[in-house]
Amino acid sequence: MRKIVPSEFAGKLAWDALDIEFIKEATVRLHWTDQPYKWHINNGPEVFVVLEGNVDMFTRENGEETLWKLKPGDIFHAEEGDEHIAHPQGIARILVIEQAGSV
Repeated sequence: MRKIVPSEFAGKLAWDALDIEFIKEATVRLHWTDQPYKWHINNGPEVFVVLEGNVDMFTRENGEETLWKLKPGDIFHAEEGDEHIAHPQGIARILVIEQAGSV
């Protein structure tokens, strides 16, 4: 799992890129929410981009929870098998890219 802060990325040349994930048969969805999701494990990787609002992303690994505070522009990357739950702080709009059919 990782949090990517776009403003901290700088390439050496114009159009340098940071590869985040390669997802076969992906869906790209814009979500609106004002409520937490549920603890879940995706059946593939997920890229979670906060467009508006703030989101507390909790992850659980080996029984220990970690809190990732996400603000507009932040990207959260979960690999297949990473357990997590998103808690928006008020209204949030989120772009989610994940394998089609994932929870």
